[in-house]
Amino acid sequence: MNNQIQDFARQTLKDGLSQLPEDWQLMFKRMYSHENLEASINDVVDSMPEDKLDWAMQQVERSLAKQA
Repeated sequence: MNNQIQDFARQTLKDGLSQLPEDWQLMFKRMYSHENLEASINDVVDSMPEDKLDWAMQQVERSLAKQA
């Protein structure tokens, strides 16, 4: 995945996560940063491995749909 696509995916995740309740964000942190739950959601997204971005975007998309 090239850097431009990675940047887009990370920003999309941050935007989507900011629309979710805090407890949902905490669940995301447990999945992707279980060793550091104190990290900000933006830091968690920034430190995610590239190969996890697509799945995380799908999860956030489904979560937003549930909220609607």
